[in-house]
Amino acid sequence: MATSLLLDACAPKAEAPDADYIGRSSIRTNKLTPELLQELGKIQDIQPSPDGTRLLYPVTYTSVSQNKSNTELFTLDVTSWTAEPRNITHTNASERGAVWLDNDNIAFLWTQDGHTQLWRMRADGSERRQISHTDRDIEGFVFSPDRSQVLLVMTLPVQRIDSALFEGLDKTTGRLEDEMNYRHWDSFVNDYPHPYLAQVSADGEVNNESIIDIMEGEPYECPMRPFGGTEAFAWSPDGKQIVYSCRKETGTTYAFSTRSSLYLYDIQSRQTIDLHPGDHGYDTNPAYSPDGHWLAFQSMERNGYESDKNRLCIIDIAPYSNFQSMPAAAPAITDLTRSYDNSVNSFVWRPDGQALTFTSYDGGIAPIFDVDLQGKVQRLTDYSPHDYAMACYCSNRLYALRHDWHSPNEIYSITNGAAIQLSHENDELLAPLGDMGKFKSRMMRCTNGDSMLVWVAYPAGFDPDSLPQVEACRGSIPTLLYCQGGPESAVSQFWSTRWNIAIMQANGYAIVLPNRHGVPGFGQAFNEQIAGDFAGQCMRDYFTAIDEVAKEPWCDTSHLGAIGASFGGYSVYWLAGHHEKRFKALIAHCGIFNCESMYGETEEMWFADWDYGGSYFGQDGLQPGLCHTPRRGKGGVNACYTDSPHKSITKWDTPILVIHNEHDYRIPVTQGMQAFNLARMRGIPARFLYFPDECHWVTKPQNAVLWQRVFFDWLDRYLKVDDKQK
Repeated sequence: MATSLLLDACAPKAEAPDADYIGRSSIRTNKLTPELLQELGKIQDIQPSPDGTRLLYPVTYTSVSQNKSNTELFTLDVTSWTAEPRNITHTNASERGAVWLDNDNIAFLWTQDGHTQLWRMRADGSERRQISHTDRDIEGFVFSPDRSQVLLVMTLPVQRIDSALFEGLDKTTGRLEDEMNYRHWDSFVNDYPHPYLAQVSADGEVNNESIIDIMEGEPYECPMRPFGGTEAFAWSPDGKQIVYSCRKETGTTYAFSTRSSLYLYDIQSRQTIDLHPGDHGYDTNPAYSPDGHWLAFQSMERNGYESDKNRLCIIDIAPYSNFQSMPAAAPAITDLTRSYDNSVNSFVWRPDGQALTFTSYDGGIAPIFDVDLQGKVQRLTDYSPHDYAMACYCSNRLYALRHDWHSPNEIYSITNGAAIQLSHENDELLAPLGDMGKFKSRMMRCTNGDSMLVWVAYPAGFDPDSLPQVEACRGSIPTLLYCQGGPESAVSQFWSTRWNIAIMQANGYAIVLPNRHGVPGFGQAFNEQIAGDFAGQCMRDYFTAIDEVAKEPWCDTSHLGAIGASFGGYSVYWLAGHHEKRFKALIAHCGIFNCESMYGETEEMWFADWDYGGSYFGQDGLQPGLCHTPRRGKGGVNACYTDSPHKSITKWDTPILVIHNEHDYRIPVTQGMQAFNLARMRGIPARFLYFPDECHWVTKPQNAVLWQRVFFDWLDRYLKVDDKQK
């Protein structure tokens, strides 16, 4: 022990944290508050060491007062059940993308003096040194299996058109565009990422002279923005080839397409082939089997449909390992999940290469499954109410991140279906909260005869099975209908720092969360029913759910509210004109209000084109070849337009809080402005919470706290005060 302490003291360390260092929160409270919600530690990744003895993982800490976050790295010895996590970094700048180089060294991205480069350090956090010195920031990296090469993600500037027009105008802020895709998600497109291949010297330094762009001259983003990362790349086990996922489209075609494919790049010949030619949807997340014989990836069948079934597929990649003698035809694709009727969220190869382990939404939760190379699916975890976010193998043991409504991600070991918690990042912060609120799942009959799972969450401290408590609370618990976004996103045991069920329970609300038509986990037909039917069956499902729960003796039927974001915001706007006095307060965040204007305002057109069933003026009015689906609609052609929420504005009569963000380019801020302005024109009590620096979400800590304060202030104003007292 003394020798270890001496070595730690003598080892070179990263810069010492100052008084503004952001680490584990010091908040201690017996009620979940917006501030504590923001400052809980966040674990989003786990990396197994090559020898199978340790896990490497980042924890992100947030300071509301400083309005920023900091990510630190930890290791956990998994050979001992009593081992404590070891915090190996203590800096004021986040270490990002950390991976093991070998059993004793770790590589990561670090920003110093405003410049992000690749660094390495010992596994105890000592001997940090910068190993790349590029002229641009590095956004991601993937080392070859033998660590002699590395793939670096850096950006290229978009080439501006008619540059002569800008001569002598160095202070102009004008932009000139002649194609779509000039803005994307939350920013205007000024650059795009590319993968660069570099050699690594024996002492671990990246050789600048060796760097080459493996997509040189191709004006396509790789990884795909806005969410793509290093999972877009896979090295062959021998380090001679790279497979990457890319959507090789630009401009207007890009805006209407979800066709990304897998491309095989041969390092020696510098040639590239498309492994999956033809018209199809997203191909993502390539991963070689341990022996290099198979390539696994996720694939959607239909171009233009972002919520198509995400299949887990494999191809025999071995015949393509030699570019001099490879087959002329593209490899045959095998869908391993053809008999499994839900989408795959994430996957990893089992160490023996005979099966893949994946997560998937199934029946209102996200368990872990195995599928062998013949397509036999086996469930590995039980039916307890938790969501597994990802899985990995350390040696031959399975580990995963798991969360639920009352706890953010923690690390678990999975053995014979049993889950054992290994990390306890937030135990100390959550323990004083006590009973955070019970919840149940109920099956309800939809108006079309289908069954629907509905979660019901109860206020903290309330037991719906206690007759004395139910009697004491008879008709007094305000209840919220939660409307999910997506529109095809899961209503599971999700953890969110914005739409957080536990903080709603802590504030005395019951919450009804329907798995209405259009959500995953109940088969693909149930999932995609919503396309072209925004105002149809899913809205009837919402009424079914809230009406059934309103029959409960504890429910205050005179104080019901409806809340939701994105498509959930659309749902609230639609319900505002059709709820027939059910609700006393409404909240819509970044919702679609006017489908016609939304069609012309959004940036990735495949979303509106597929889900609305085409344009509001007819497909014949569009450039030929852009759209990948015929016009359709469950309630008639383009029913999404004929029953758009703005069409029923004259029926609005309920107080509404509208929240929208300037940098939301998926659902532009004008949608929220229209809804708020028209509500006020009609004399309806309304508020507009506007964030000039946020996108579709709210990510800055103080903005997020304000969001929660305004959220509950609005609900409490109308759902907790008797109408006569207002």
